[in-house]
Amino acid sequence: MVQLQALSQRNFLNTADLTLQEIQQLIELALKLKQGQSQASLAGKTLATLFFNPSVRTRVSFATAMFKLGGQALDISSEGAWAFEYRDNIVMNGATIEHVKEVAPVLSRYCDGIAIRCSELVTKSAESAKVGAWETAKQDIVLKSFAKYATVPVINMESNVYHPCQGLGDAVTIKEKLGQTQGKKYVLSWAYHPKALPMATPNSQMLAACDLGMDVVVAHPEGWELDPEILAVAQRRAEQSGGRFSISHDQDEALEGAQIVCAKSWGALKYYGQWEKEKELRVQHQDWIIDESKLQLTDQAHVMHCLPVRRNVEISEGVLDGPQSIVIDEAENRMWAQMALLATLL
Repeated sequence: MVQLQALSQRNFLNTADLTLQEIQQLIELALKLKQGQSQASLAGKTLATLFFNPSVRTRVSFATAMFKLGGQALDISSEGAWAFEYRDNIVMNGATIEHVKEVAPVLSRYCDGIAIRCSELVTKSAESAKVGAWETAKQDIVLKSFAKYATVPVINMESNVYHPCQGLGDAVTIKEKLGQTQGKKYVLSWAYHPKALPMATPNSQMLAACDLGMDVVVAHPEGWELDPEILAVAQRRAEQSGGRFSISHDQDEALEGAQIVCAKSWGALKYYGQWEKEKELRVQHQDWIIDESKLQLTDQAHVMHCLPVRRNVEISEGVLDGPQSIVIDEAENRMWAQMALLATLL
């Protein structure tokens, strides 16, 4: 049985909350679990997974991870739960039925951990979700309320701001494919999409590459800048790991010599919630796609995407089905990364 060292944080809300050493330990444990070199057990333990958004990979990978570790995951969807209240000092005579001050501690009595997925832009709709201001969304009130009132570890399965489990899974995949990551070039490239998507995943993917000491380049059209506070964290983590961090508005130039290319779309921060106005600008950038011609600019780069992916929109079919695509390995490694996290945290 592997001896697990406790994390410095009770919760897992953002990879940047952990030290670089802790991130590396989780990556190494995930790869050892995948290779059958280590064993860990969560026998008799239960994880409550609350999904306020649609999910395939996150839902199944967490359930399978708990099963493989000898525990179980209880799937609670928003349709099957009460309407929860998160505001303090509120007279609950409206649509909400139960306050998080009761929900979180009760679930903590039943379960050994609580995992939350709540991102306002993740929907099944063909249109971008109607949302408020970014400064409000950035508060991540649902996730942080559960973290405040729960007495067991809370795991972020994707919020408005971060998707740390995707970031950790990507880091495991990059380490698995490249071995030595220090100084290798990683490009996170914005890609066209017919609707505005969350910034949580690219935020965490960017941070993961920075933690690996890579030469990280975030490429996007002008106007699609990520949150400046998060960019500052990425810059700091890159410096701490001995890597580099930069931003480019020229996709071709950014891709030159890359060993890893991660395609991902996200909505423009400056037009957050004003999606019709943003769409007028977004449609002008349909050439921001990772296709065969773009891939030729790289150093035989591995191509990543968190999935689901729009074929021949974000990435061409030829690239997705080609030998340089590692999107399926990337999806699988979410499970191993989460197994390492769960075994260490719970």
